[in-house]
Amino acid sequence: LQSLSDFNGLWYNLIFFVMIVVFTYFYTAITVNPNQMADDLKRQNSFVPGVKPGKPTADFLERVLSNITLPGSLMLALIAILPAIVFSLGLTKAQGFSIFFGGTSLLIMVGVVLDTLQQIESYLLSRHYDGLMKSGKLRGRPQSPVGGIAG
Repeated sequence: LQSLSDFNGLWYNLIFFVMIVVFTYFYTAITVNPNQMADDLKRQNSFVPGVKPGKPTADFLERVLSNITLPGSLMLALIAILPAIVFSLGLTKAQGFSIFFGGTSLLIMVGVVLDTLQQIESYLLSRHYDGLMKSGKLRGRPQSPVGGIAG
C-alpha cells in the first residue's frame, strides 16, 4: 500500500498512466459528438472532401476521432509521468527541473500560452477588419479622383 502513494514508485505511475488514458477517452466521448458535428457541417453547406454528408460524415469523424485519441492519450500520459521517469533515472541536474516543472504544470503552461497567442491573433485580425469595415476601403490606399486621372 505504501508503494501506491509514492510519487516516484512504479505502481503509482502505472496507475496514473492508465487513469490518464481512460479519462482522455471519457473526456473525448463527452465533449466531442461526431453526429452533431456532421449535422453542423450539413447545415452550413460544408462537407469533408470525399465523404458524403450525413451519416457517412459522422462515421468518418468517429473513425478519425478514435484513431487520434489513442496516440494523444498515450502522449499525454507520457508527458504527465515524464518527471517521475527523469527522477527515477537519477539525472541529478534534471531532478530540480522535473520536480519544479511537473508534467501537469507543463501541459497547463503550454495550453495557456497557445490560448493567449490565439487571442492575440484574433484581436489583431478583428482590428484589421474593423478598419476595413469603417471606411469601406483598404487602409493606406491613396485616393484617386473619379476617372483615374489626377489633375
